[in-house]
Parts: sequence; C-alpha cells; structure tokens
Amino acid sequence: MKIAESWLREWVNPGLDTEALGHQLTMLGHEVDGIEYEGTALDGVQVAEVLDVRPHPDADRLRICTVSTGAAETIEVVCGAPNVYKGMKSALATPGVTLPNGVKLRKSKIRGVVSNGMLCSAIELGLGEEADGILDLPADAAAGTPFAAYLELPDAVIDIDLTPNRGDCFSVLGIARDVAALTGAVLKNSDVEPVAATIESILPVAVADPAGCPAFAGRLVRGIDPGAVTPLWMVERLRRSGFRAIHPVVDITNFVMLELGQPMHGYDAALVQGGLLVRLAVAGESVDLLDGKTVSLQPGTLVVTDDSGPVGLAGIMGGAGTAVSDQTVDVFFEAAFWSQDFMAGRARSYSLHTDASLRFERGVDPDGQARAVERATGLLLEIAGGNAGPLVLTESLDEKPKRAAIVLREEQLAKLLGVTVDAADVSDILDRLGLANTRTDSGWEVLAPSHRFDIVREVDLIEEVARIYGYDRIPEHSQVVASRLLPVTETSVDSELAAATLVSRDYTEVITYSFVDADDDRAINGSSTELVLDNPISSEMSVMRSSLWSGLLRAAAGNLARQQDRVRFFEIGKSFHGSLQQTDERLRLGGLACGPAFPEQWGIKSQPIDFFDIKSDVQALLRLAGTASEFSFAPLVHPALQPGQAAEIFRNGDAIGVMGKLHPRHNKQFGLKSAVYLFELDADKTLAAKVPIAKSVSRFPTIRRDIAVLVQESVTAEQLSVALADAAPGLIQTVRIFDIYQGAGVEAGLKSVAIGLILQETSRTLTDQDADAAQAAAVQKLHQEFAAVLRD
Repeated sequence: MKIAESWLREWVNPGLDTEALGHQLTMLGHEVDGIEYEGTALDGVQVAEVLDVRPHPDADRLRICTVSTGAAETIEVVCGAPNVYKGMKSALATPGVTLPNGVKLRKSKIRGVVSNGMLCSAIELGLGEEADGILDLPADAAAGTPFAAYLELPDAVIDIDLTPNRGDCFSVLGIARDVAALTGAVLKNSDVEPVAATIESILPVAVADPAGCPAFAGRLVRGIDPGAVTPLWMVERLRRSGFRAIHPVVDITNFVMLELGQPMHGYDAALVQGGLLVRLAVAGESVDLLDGKTVSLQPGTLVVTDDSGPVGLAGIMGGAGTAVSDQTVDVFFEAAFWSQDFMAGRARSYSLHTDASLRFERGVDPDGQARAVERATGLLLEIAGGNAGPLVLTESLDEKPKRAAIVLREEQLAKLLGVTVDAADVSDILDRLGLANTRTDSGWEVLAPSHRFDIVREVDLIEEVARIYGYDRIPEHSQVVASRLLPVTETSVDSELAAATLVSRDYTEVITYSFVDADDDRAINGSSTELVLDNPISSEMSVMRSSLWSGLLRAAAGNLARQQDRVRFFEIGKSFHGSLQQTDERLRLGGLACGPAFPEQWGIKSQPIDFFDIKSDVQALLRLAGTASEFSFAPLVHPALQPGQAAEIFRNGDAIGVMGKLHPRHNKQFGLKSAVYLFELDADKTLAAKVPIAKSVSRFPTIRRDIAVLVQESVTAEQLSVALADAAPGLIQTVRIFDIYQGAGVEAGLKSVAIGLILQETSRTLTDQDADAAQAAAVQKLHQEFAAVLRD
C-alpha cells in the first residue's frame, strides 16, 4: 500500500523525519518496501497561463503559445501537446531549469521558431508514468506561483508491505493509529460530522442474507453538478497513492477507502430500477462489470441486485449498468460490511483482484459503514453540490462479529517475550492502542475496539505490547543446548553421496512439482491415479505424481526447446500411490539423459546416447550399496518404455527399479524430438547397504583363459555370467564378456559369445592343470544349462 507522507502527517505528526518514520513503521511490523520522493527537482518550474495559441507556420502538429508567469513580459514557447488551449493554466519550465529526468532546458529553435521554454506534462515533471498531454491546472492557479509550492511538494510516498492479519491498516487512519500509539503523537479525531438531510428521498435497500452482509449503509444525493471536476488536492492524494482520477463520485469513494479503510461504491441512482437487494446469486445469472467483462455468477456469490437483476459483485466490483457518468445527477452511496467468510477467495474465483476485495478479504471495521457514507456525502456536496437524503443503515446485530473480553496474564506476557515489562507500561501501551483494559490480580482484562478485529487471543495482545514496547528493546539470549553426535550408519548410503555420484557423471539435480498433469501421469503409469486434487492450481497440476519421470520429461523438453541439446537430469523425491483413504509414499531416485553421449570435443566423434550409457550410470549408483553379483537386469514390458530397450532391475531377486528408452509414441506428448533414456529406482531398497567385511587380497598371480561358445540368441549375458561364476566358485573370480558375434559362420538363431575367465587362488599359485580343470568345468556348465557348444 502506498501512502503520502503529507497525508499521514495530517492525521498524526510525530517528531520524526521521513527516514526515521519509515524505520519506525518497519519496527511496528509494517515493513517499508521503499520511499519515493516527489517534487525534489522542480526548482524554476512555475505556474503559467496560456494567453494565446496559434499554429506553427511549418508544422501541422506544433503550436506557438504566448504564456505569462505574471511578469510584465510574456514568453513564447513551441508546444506539441494536443490539449493546449487559450486560457489554460499549466507548468512552465524556462531555459536553465533541469527537469527530474535530468534534461536541462535551453532556448532552441523548433522548425525555425524560437522556443523560450517548455510547457510540461506529468511525466516530464516526474509526477506520473502516463500523460495525455501537458498538465491542465485548475483555473484558480495563480500564474507565477512556484509549481512545487502549488502542489505542496516535495512529498514522500511510502510503500508499505502489510501483513495479512492487519486489514485495519489498509488506510491512512489505520497507519496513523499505530504511529500515534508508538510515538505518543496526537491522533486527529476520526469522527465525521454528520450531514443533515435536506430531502426525504431514499433508495429502498433490503438484505436477504444478513450472514453475508450484517451491515449496509446507504444515502441518496440528488441534484449534483454533472460538470463538476475532482479538485486538484484530491487528484494528487489519489495519484500519490497509486490511483488515477476518473469521476468525482468514483474519486470520492476511492479517497474515503484510502483514508478510512472502508470500500464504497457509487451508483447512478437514475439507472437503478426499483430498490437494491443483497442476496446470493443463482445458477444462470450474469453481470456486466465496470471493467467491461461479463461474468457468469457462481451460486453462493453475494450480489447486489435491482429489479432488473444483478448490478454488482458484492465487495468486488460494481456493475456497468448503474455506473456513474458525465450525465449523472443523482448518486447513491453504498458502504457495506461483507463478511470475510463469504469474501475469502471469491474474487480469485472470477480471476479478479480489486482494492475493495483485498480489504474485505482481510477484514474491515464492522462499525465503520455509516462514518464512510457521512464522509463521502460531505465531500460530494463540497465538490459537486446537491441535496442529501437521510442516511439509512440496515443492520443485523446478531450476525455482526462479537467482541469478547480477553485475559492478558502478566506471567504469560513475560514468558513469551523473555523480558518483564512494567505493569504501568503495559497499561499505557494498551491505552495508546485504544484497547479498553481493566487491571486484575493476574494481569489485565482487555476489550478490543471494532477496528481491531485481528485481536482475538491472548497472544495477539502480547504481540501488540511487544510492537509498541519495541522489538529492539527485547534482549537477545543465546540458547545453550547439549549437542549430541548421532551415530553414522553403514546400513544405508546417504542420498547426498548418490547425488554426488550422478553429478560426477555430468547430471544436474532438479526439483519438480509433486503435482503433474493427469495425461502425463497416465502415459507414464499406464493407468489413471486415484490421487486427484480437488482444487488444483491448474489443469497441468491436477494429480499427485506416480513417477518422477513426468516432471523430468517436462523439464528436459523446456531445456531442449532452449537449444540445450545435451541434457542430464536427476531427482530424489517421493512418488505417490494407492487411494485417498490409504496413500503410499515412496522415495524415488530418478534420472533422464538425452543428446550426445559426450560433450562436443575434437578428440571423440559425436554419437548419441544409448541404452548401455545410461545402464553404466545406474550401475555406478548400484556399486555404492553392494557388489555387482547382488544386482541383475531383466527384459521388461513397460507402458512408458520402448520394447527391447527396457529392463527391470533386481537386487537379490527383489525388484528395485526400471530403466530404458522412452517409447516413441510419448515423444510428441512431451514435446521431445530426440531419443530419451530414463531410470527410476526405489531409493530405500537401492541405497540399503551392509556393514563392510574386510577381506585379504590374494598375493598370487591370476590366470586368464578365453573361450568362445555358441548359444541361443535369447540367452542373456547375465545368465552366462551367473552360470560361469558357479562353475568353479573357488577359482573363477571374474567373468568378462568381451565380444558377441552373429553373422557368417554362425547358424541363424545362434550367437557367438567370447568370454574371459579370470582365475585366482588366495593360498597358492594356480597351475595349468587347475586352469584347464576350471575351463572344462565352465564349458560343461554352459552346455548343461544352455546347450552351449565350444566354438573352434
């Protein structure tokens, strides 16, 4: 929220400069995001009157203006603004003046005509970001008056980031109350002088749902001047608060909202058919809003209607059908208290966000409606004239928020703050905050005023005492605790080590959403999950993921679309399974790789990644937790993977994960044009480890024997390795498959597999007879299990 310092100081004027005031606001809990100073570089800019306007002889869009600053001599300037006219009052900068944007003016010729200055727009004076032409000042602006003095500049605009619980501070009055409580400065009386009714006219109002609208104040004002304009002082107040002037009625309602915190709405009473009725919308209804949009109303939404139907979304935005205009002469002011329970999230459900909805969602004073209408009426009569009818307040006391006394215990106050605040100081703080309080034996009994609807519990009162007492006065205490070193387990591999292993293999860790698109999840899982969100952020985040792959694939697609041709991602996170009644969460370690196998370089020819590249990455992870003999790979049919390039991973016979190539039919769905390889492991099962057992290294040499056998092409290398390891367990230490051949000389359906047998003993040197026996046992084992034939 933006607030002009000059406006704030009209309500409370502490003995602090601007920077100190900003610091104190932050210490009060109202964080100041920034302070902007306006009008600090306007020396030499004056109010000037345009005495004459004539066309430029050599330019259709330029005019030569004769202007006066009240001196005897007039000044000629060349002006390109379309809105300049004779008799206009505007801001004149003469040669030698440096504008806020850094431009130093000088006398110059424009298309052959000397210009002795410049008539300025708001942008050129640093007073706005848009302008339709030069400034058009009120007729009572005296020529020759310093422009900064006329606009009461310089001024500071303080940008405050309010916390959600302090809805009472979304106004100048709310901030002023806190500043007065902190500094002890006198707060301006917030009471508004009632406006006496001069006519008996009223607009009938009925509230069909008092739970949503416990209070509705309204007043009819007839006969205003349709040609009236918003005075400059109000325009400036609104501008410095981030609002632009629109129409006197609209500007007054915005002004009152900023000043008192009560959102209002002004109707053109002549366009209201019958009376107004507050009720809940029904299905099939719609309303044309002030922003030009037509929205279909949702059942349960509070609306204001007349005899023709809905004319506004309650607490959000008024309707276009009853909007004020330049022809408006009769105005009806509305100030209502819309319940937070009805307003919470309502504007967002229509993709709307307004200053009014923001305040009603966070809360407004339930007793402030009549005061706001009185203030708006007085301003309208002052600006546009007219005759005011009686103020009509429709209330349901049973539905208005109830205020109950809160007990503040002296002992609890000291316990939570960590410091003892003198009882007299506590009483004084409560008084300065406007909190009615009575001293008791154990502390205080406190009743919060209606505008402090955020104070409902004892801890709220303790926070208030701390804010005013001063957070910087509460001493810091270093907590001393016993720190016990936890035992380091060797029964599992730390996930950080697994992450570091993948990073060393050129992978990058990513974190993706647990919410994914239902179609993506179905493509990966092969079936629809039951874990569907009731109120998803978007349709692309509507279900809980059953695999990490959907997030990894979307991340890869985004990077590939940005010319990152080589992608390696991994993620450690949870996948979600089961039903809403019984959800099963599992920690997964997933990875993705696509693009060239190696980064581009001169020493290696570029080649695309394949199944065995990613298998080596998976094996690097498996080696962290166990020996190669514990793990095996088997062909797999998976809905997301291409047949023939998919494998299930086992550990001692227990499935721990899957890996393979993404099926080409899914590439288009995920926006991928190249082959993508994936793996996903059950992190708990994969990273489980055993306590290492020391084993001596044999000091005797190894013997290698190579054999080549013919086997059916369906026999896997894994099967051959396991069988050979069992053929001579005491002698065969390692099995290495170093060649597979199919072609000329090998019968169709068979393949030739070349195998290296590494033999070694721990207690003696092996002889040729030992090696021959081990080789014979290996060949016999392969023949028994796979009908393998030794190849010549």
